[in-house]
Amino acid sequence: MRVFLALVRRELGGAFNSLTGWVVMAVCALLTGISLMDLVTKLLDRPTDSPVTELFYQSAYFWVILLLVAPVITMRTFAAEKSSGTYEALMTTPVGDWQVVMAKFTGALLFYGMTWLPLLAVLVVLRRVTGEPGLLDPGSTVGAFLGVMLIGSVYMAMGCFASALSRSQIIAAMVAFLLGIGLWVLSLRPLAATPAEGKLARALDHLSMLRHMEDFARGIIDSRHLTFYFTVTLLFLFLTQRVVESRRWK
Repeated sequence: MRVFLALVRRELGGAFNSLTGWVVMAVCALLTGISLMDLVTKLLDRPTDSPVTELFYQSAYFWVILLLVAPVITMRTFAAEKSSGTYEALMTTPVGDWQVVMAKFTGALLFYGMTWLPLLAVLVVLRRVTGEPGLLDPGSTVGAFLGVMLIGSVYMAMGCFASALSRSQIIAAMVAFLLGIGLWVLSLRPLAATPAEGKLARALDHLSMLRHMEDFARGIIDSRHLTFYFTVTLLFLFLTQRVVESRRWK
């Protein structure tokens, strides 16, 4: 556990010691602020009973942040180690492949979570200014942030897998972005499905992150959604571990 925590601190330190990490946090805070300003403007014209968290995740800003930020956060996890020549030194230390993979994934996920903290601060400010307790409903707020972290875990795992495949951070980011876009487009498919499509439509509906996020944004935590995110995350972490382990075959 001590080695694992040391590797996690190393990963977080690398993110905060680079300009890229601060740029990511600044861009995320900027887009979050713009999206909430746009949301408040729309609510003034057309009031709704839906929680603010649900309206936010339905906006394009949420998915733009996710699709753009995730590859940038994860592109350095393995690719930077390989390009700088520290990868072999790291892997020859007395640590297991799974420890390295999980430490890099955990560091990336923690940094990703920190980029969303401004959203919570903005909701607190809006609640104090408007006097509307519904803006920070505990159930929907906790559910929404849990959903953000779970969907982030999927994208962080995909990003780590893409980074493990290449020595170039740019290529790693592009591969992670394409994987993320593919999963997002697959999530859009059930929205256009018709009841006549039967089993295929139901299967795609189960894979849709949009459907899963609907319940989280309303404060509903369903075990089916948790199972989905955990399964996909573990799948990509397993693939990452296999790629890391493949160095022994060369």
